[in-house]
Amino acid sequence: MEALLEQAAKEEASYEDFLHQVLVTELDARWQRYLKTRLQLPHSSLDEREVRELRTLRFVHEASNVILLGPPGEGKTHLAVALAETAIRAGQAAYFLTAHDLVDDLGRAYREGRLDQRMKVYLAPKVLVIDEMGYLPLDEMGATIFFQLVSARYERGSIILTSNKSFGDWGEIFGDPIIATAILDRLLHHSTTISIRGGSYPLKQRRKAGLVSDPQAAVRQAPALSRPPASATPNSRRPRAAQGSAPAAGPES
Repeated sequence: MEALLEQAAKEEASYEDFLHQVLVTELDARWQRYLKTRLQLPHSSLDEREVRELRTLRFVHEASNVILLGPPGEGKTHLAVALAETAIRAGQAAYFLTAHDLVDDLGRAYREGRLDQRMKVYLAPKVLVIDEMGYLPLDEMGATIFFQLVSARYERGSIILTSNKSFGDWGEIFGDPIIATAILDRLLHHSTTISIRGGSYPLKQRRKAGLVSDPQAAVRQAPALSRPPASATPNSRRPRAAQGSAPAAGPES
């Protein structure tokens, strides 16, 4: 603080500029403490160089994805939010919500005949953070809507996704191994995948799970979602609402 005060006095900085510098310094300090703590955990394989590479935001400029895997409490959401904040400070729009809230919102829009319009909200930001994938299973409509979103953002914008499930379990999440494979093919084609407790997920494990054997065939077999008639009524069960999700920044709904 003394150094910041001395610098502000020397530069005759305004109160606003001084406060901004204090907050930036605090954010950087918190990030360094977080990174140091994560790297010192006995079983943590979080690679500092890999994380620092992500903070350069090259993945955003390349429209590639970041997949964070690991059990609850390992810091996946914290890291995802930190990357989104870095993107925001760099002038890029970012949007944060849980997978359940995302599918619930788009499912409601589909039933009301305004899916295309609502989908634009999630296509606009350069970074879309989808948290808690796998905590609740998706029904057929939810899985298809999620596939459409991932396909629409493919090579256009980055997705940061957190999940407590390994790729081999995604067939259970979506209730269909074919559409799960199609989604993974899109997500993993340009991506960095980090297992916070178990190390980076190698390609051979994806192949072992049978998830990247024939990307084009999987995509061709993924179901398409047509607009429902005006009289359509929802017939899918609604899982309990996820808590604590809110946009970090991005387009208004």
